[in-house]
Amino acid sequence: MKIFDKLYIDGQFVAADGDLLDVTNPADESIAGRAPLASANDVDRAVQAARRAFADWSATSAAERSDYIQKLVDELRTRREQMAQLISAEMGAPLWFSQEVQVDDPIDALAQHAEYTPLLEQEVSIGNCTAVREPVGVCAFINPWNYPLHQLIGKMAPALAAGCTMVLKPSEATPLHAFMLAEAVHAAGLPAGVFNLVNGDGPSVGEPLCTHPEVDMVSFTGSTRAGIRIAQLAAPTVKRVCQELGGKSPLLIAEEADLDAAVRFGVEDVMINSGQTCTALTRMLVPAKRYDEAVAIAKQYAESLKVGHPQEADTFMGPLASKNQRDIVRRYITVGLDEGARLVTGGIEPLEGLELGYYARPTIFADVRNDMTIAREEIFGPVLCMIPYADEAEALAIANDTPYGLSARVWASDAKHGRTLARGIRAGQVYINDGDWNNQAPFGGYKQSGNGRELGEFGVHEFFETKALIG
Repeated sequence: MKIFDKLYIDGQFVAADGDLLDVTNPADESIAGRAPLASANDVDRAVQAARRAFADWSATSAAERSDYIQKLVDELRTRREQMAQLISAEMGAPLWFSQEVQVDDPIDALAQHAEYTPLLEQEVSIGNCTAVREPVGVCAFINPWNYPLHQLIGKMAPALAAGCTMVLKPSEATPLHAFMLAEAVHAAGLPAGVFNLVNGDGPSVGEPLCTHPEVDMVSFTGSTRAGIRIAQLAAPTVKRVCQELGGKSPLLIAEEADLDAAVRFGVEDVMINSGQTCTALTRMLVPAKRYDEAVAIAKQYAESLKVGHPQEADTFMGPLASKNQRDIVRRYITVGLDEGARLVTGGIEPLEGLELGYYARPTIFADVRNDMTIAREEIFGPVLCMIPYADEAEALAIANDTPYGLSARVWASDAKHGRTLARGIRAGQVYINDGDWNNQAPFGGYKQSGNGRELGEFGVHEFFETKALIG
């Protein structure tokens, strides 16, 4: 059990006003660790520290900021195994997945942002105008629990590159990794006040961050419902708000595609991280004439995936992150059955041998209509909806018939056809066939999936103000 008892404010580990919070290990319901709870007063101390640090940090050279980012990368790499164990314990990801995706991938993203520090100094001449960039200021980062370190790095890496200072609030469900990150920041020697860490729930910590007059920007990852609330709180002070919210992403399988490869990929994509992925391809759109074959492939592959304890090497899917999340998933499965969808595999029954912990079965529904609740709302669990279509025009219409637009994938026989289909889908990222995640690609959504972009050069631009010098 890992115990952290101090917040990180103004370059120091300091006592919090609140008590210690128990963090539950969802694999066995034991206590994974404890973390301090901040108050509104702690939030104010952190914001004021970030404000004091801003003038000097925003004036550092590109080389200095790049050097600090690289030092932080080095510190995180020395903590790689500890961080992976901690994230696995606090949110339930299998250890192999925690190592490769929850830790290695965000460290790689952070390292790549060392290249973007010169963007701040770039100027553009427009007649008698010189357009220059300045950091937006003090940033508040409010983070989710599903990819906790990755989402923190997706915010803080571009902010550091752009010359901004920050106050971070991890999810109170998974705060432990953030305190280890603070230890790495401290060891890297980042100037006092550039990085500040507070912990707590939305009303106690998140809302004071959103309303604080010294915060210039709020970046939030989480549900669309919470994103709306954050935008409302930030509006009176006209803060910049960047949001990465919900998704109900489609996988559009073209008629001539390699059906076995596409379906297996789609099932795995939904089940990875126990379905707790905002970009999960939870709506599989299949040509009607190949639908029965696709359902059979999906059933066979889903039933081959092992659900088990995160520490077991052959576990593909660990528990859901909390009892509440498991209850939500079970409720949606019941709704799907009530609305007439056909349960192909999975369901709400507990798994034998996994009585402790918040486990769920990989679940697939067939005969799903796109107007059903399970096809409209983000379940955030291992639940796949398979929807038939008559032709590609109908497939694109179904793909776009959603309030979300975060991500999508198309699977076609050739890249040209795949790119044509991809251009027809309204989403911030559209993958073609088995295209991989790219830490330098802009990440963010259309419609109710949010606004703004994270990662890479596009992500750094979110943290700039543009000033026109005319004369």
